[in-house]
Amino acid sequence: MPRRTATMLASTLMLIALLCAGVLIPVPYAEMSPGPTVNTLGDHDGEPVLQISGRKTYATSGHLNMTTVRVTSADYKMNIVEAVYGWLAHDNKVVPHDTLYPDGKTEEQSTQENAEEFSQSQESAKVAALKELDVPVKSFVIVSTVVKDSPAEGRLHAGDVIKAVDGTTVKEPADVAELVTKHKTGEKVVFTIVPAKEQAAAEKEQRTATRTEDVTVTTKASDDDGEKRAIVGISAGTDHTFPFTIDIKLADVGGPSAGLMFALGIYDKLTPGSLTGGKFVAGTGTIDDDGKVGPIGGIEMKTVGARDKGAQYFLTPADNCAAAAKDTPGGLTLVKVKTIEDALGALDDIRSGDTAALPKCTTKG
Repeated sequence: MPRRTATMLASTLMLIALLCAGVLIPVPYAEMSPGPTVNTLGDHDGEPVLQISGRKTYATSGHLNMTTVRVTSADYKMNIVEAVYGWLAHDNKVVPHDTLYPDGKTEEQSTQENAEEFSQSQESAKVAALKELDVPVKSFVIVSTVVKDSPAEGRLHAGDVIKAVDGTTVKEPADVAELVTKHKTGEKVVFTIVPAKEQAAAEKEQRTATRTEDVTVTTKASDDDGEKRAIVGISAGTDHTFPFTIDIKLADVGGPSAGLMFALGIYDKLTPGSLTGGKFVAGTGTIDDDGKVGPIGGIEMKTVGARDKGAQYFLTPADNCAAAAKDTPGGLTLVKVKTIEDALGALDDIRSGDTAALPKCTTKG
């Protein structure tokens, strides 16, 4: 065989081998890409995203779109070819697998965690919007979760309202841990609670739950590294009762990042006129009960997804501004917000056309 032909054949075989290796060899990476956006003022899958009853609502116009990010599943095995393509693709982002699924987190665990965060973000969005409208909201401390095989299992239940610990009134979730850890391992802690079923019945009947009971739980030593502390195996959280019903109907979405846009949608529906003035506004950001907007992941994908759907303005958490501004899609204005009040002020400017006054994101923040 001529040397040139042999060289070409060897090169071709080597190339085929490399391509096969690129396809077959997995790499520890995952991919993020722009996901769907949903108008919180509109319908999704045939029904309104925001459904409010027991309170007068008003017609709205324009868009207040929440945005999402698609990610590859926890068990997806990316190969070298896909990783390189993802690195070169403008709208996608390849990241280490542990960034999305730390500590070997499974798909089921990630989905459950995202669902819990999504549920909490809805509650905080309702509270933030109603506080901004000066509508009273009742808040109380609850058992958020009970750890399996812990001293509290079978004695305390998720949804129980914690009124007091050892006779000391509880006002914040942090109070519970502080009072429990004052004990030594093996000591008894007395929780004064309204059982979850009683609280649910009271809310359904629109009355205040009054029946309480004392539950005694024996502490054990914590399993974490360092100095041991007394625990009972629960986490405390906050729940609320609202003076009217607000339902958020949106399935197959997880995580806390839609909080800001839900809050603005609720505010818009409960006030005369249109917040957007008919403009297409999208955005993202967590929100807490006091209306503070927090950062989220995947900001670059969310701005691309929003612009692809036609958004003109994007409400951006201040802590995400620098990253978002490095590669802003053409025709999209990034607006910096730290609170729901900032967002409402920006919407006033957008509605009036005074966009020069908008606090815009820059690469410095």
